[in-house]
Amino acid sequence: MEKTLSNLDWSLIQSFLAVAQTGSLSGAARQLNASQPTLGRHIKTLEDTLKVEVFHRHARGFELTDTGQALLAPAQRMAAAMADLSLAAAGGETDLAGTVRIATSVFMAHHVMPDILADLRQQEPQIQIELVPSDDSQNLLFREADIAVRMYRPEQLDMITKHLGDIELGMFAAESYIARKGRPTGAEDLPHHDIVGYDANDDIIREMRRMGIPANRDWFAVRCDHQTTYWELVRAGCGLGFCQSHIARQTLGIEEIPLGFPLPLLPVWLTAHESLRHTPRISRVWSLLESALKPFVS
Repeated sequence: MEKTLSNLDWSLIQSFLAVAQTGSLSGAARQLNASQPTLGRHIKTLEDTLKVEVFHRHARGFELTDTGQALLAPAQRMAAAMADLSLAAAGGETDLAGTVRIATSVFMAHHVMPDILADLRQQEPQIQIELVPSDDSQNLLFREADIAVRMYRPEQLDMITKHLGDIELGMFAAESYIARKGRPTGAEDLPHHDIVGYDANDDIIREMRRMGIPANRDWFAVRCDHQTTYWELVRAGCGLGFCQSHIARQTLGIEEIPLGFPLPLLPVWLTAHESLRHTPRISRVWSLLESALKPFVS
């Protein structure tokens, strides 16, 4: 067994952890950017190598066996050690050329980052960029991203963060919706209008209640948690909706709906692991992002 473990391929452990975390081959494949058949082969190889069953297979997905549960903590320690090794090696890099992985929200990735990254590539063609559009918090400790552009202050340890400013939010509607349903004159008219809301996410409801507007889920005639799709629903005339003001005001066929009171601001934070922040490649991309994002914040 000792010889078997010493020859164990690290990719098998990665696959084991991903399936354990997501509970399925499909979820693990998305997490690792691999195919489901590859993940399935990795799990079978791991079980054949260790001569144990680590997952129960059910119609609803994969569930750890008792043995798999016992292997989980050691596997997580291996992952942490590999992350430390990767960070230590990356922190010593002196070459500007290479890849930088940037994580940001789906909306920012779609509406803001393409132009910024096009300019970045012109200025630094030797730096390759991987953009990760995700509203989940990417783990910078495990190199899921090198730099994150986030709308909240990250709280992970060993991170360097910088608050770039705040993005103004507003309420908007398509001209087609206003022509059909009229224009609200203030917050008191909102219950009589169609509003595009989130589905599982209750951020809009909580913020509206905080401002004294008695919103509930039934107010929202159309609901969607995907930020870019949400904005397309507003743009198509499904109802009133919220958006980053600088994006909405540049969108044809969209009008701003004055509410008579300010909406919460959306903070913008740059984040990187402290061991990587001052490597030439990360430092250069950080500086370019900081400059490029300033026009969007106040």
